[in-house]
Amino acid sequence: MTGTLNRRQFVRKLAVGAAGGVALGLGLGYWLGREPTARVTILKAKNYAENLTDLVKRALQNYPTVIARARGKRVVLKPNLVEYYEARGVNTHPSLVAAAIEAFRSLGAREVIVAEGPGHQRDTEMLIEQSGLDDALKTERTAFVDLNVDSIHPVPLRANYTRLGRLFFPDTILGADLVVSMPKLKTHHWVGATLSLKNMFGTVPGVKYGWPKNVLHWCGDQSIEKSIVDINLALQPGFAIMDGIEGMEGDGPLRGETVRSGVVIAGDNLTAVDATSARVMGLNPERLSYLQVMQRHGGTLRESQIEQLGEPISAVRCDFKVLPPFAFLKLASTGRNMPQEMNCGSHGRILS
Repeated sequence: MTGTLNRRQFVRKLAVGAAGGVALGLGLGYWLGREPTARVTILKAKNYAENLTDLVKRALQNYPTVIARARGKRVVLKPNLVEYYEARGVNTHPSLVAAAIEAFRSLGAREVIVAEGPGHQRDTEMLIEQSGLDDALKTERTAFVDLNVDSIHPVPLRANYTRLGRLFFPDTILGADLVVSMPKLKTHHWVGATLSLKNMFGTVPGVKYGWPKNVLHWCGDQSIEKSIVDINLALQPGFAIMDGIEGMEGDGPLRGETVRSGVVIAGDNLTAVDATSARVMGLNPERLSYLQVMQRHGGTLRESQIEQLGEPISAVRCDFKVLPPFAFLKLASTGRNMPQEMNCGSHGRILS
């Protein structure tokens, strides 16, 4: 009948529409109006001297679809590399980056590249040397691409919260078969917490948007929060590996105190990874505005929809301090205050 879809045509149209959203966890359930289920893995790691390659491989075994996407293909690892402060754990630790390189290679990736576009420091070569990432790259014989100066191409925006219509992104990211966000577990003085979705801000090329890419901090309603959503909907990173072995609390992402939180958190639905990470930090993810928006685009936020693998949140939860404007994040979803006693690993804080 004209103008009417039969069941097979309906499902086919859903499949076409959902094909571009698989990496963010968009599935049939989302398109039918239900928040999709997601799996997030939490693994304990006391320090960076542990066998992190084995740990990353154990996490990846929970995501056979991700392994299939990486096998024989190009994987781009996007760590958090912002500034270097000797006394603070600002950046994704090079040992975890090296572990991810080894893990993806061992699982059959044809090529693994590390790429980042620091938003503050223009001298990226100096930054990777200071941070220790350069040594890891040399040891692993892995190429590094500075996304700030890579060749770029425009990508139409799916939601256009920034009202820019399109964003330019580096060819290294656009040409990847699998993009892996590798953030640091940190609070943030503008958005409350900077996790795997916020980490993708570093893919925005400085050669187009400047340093520290302020045009995307101010465009559109709710500024940086909506930019985070536009970036992730455009790029659709397929996996996240969160460096929470040491995190940062308080005046993050640069000037906070280091916390030995002792975890690595991984998953293929980045909203779910960030929601779980926030809960590990003692924060209520349902109050993080960019996660609320991602929920409308197929990200999984509710705890009841997330299958926790590995360690339960209760075994690793750590009460991260936040700046006063974000005190509301410390409220649990029930409206009660978070528990007073939390694990914070077994190591506590390192005063900077």
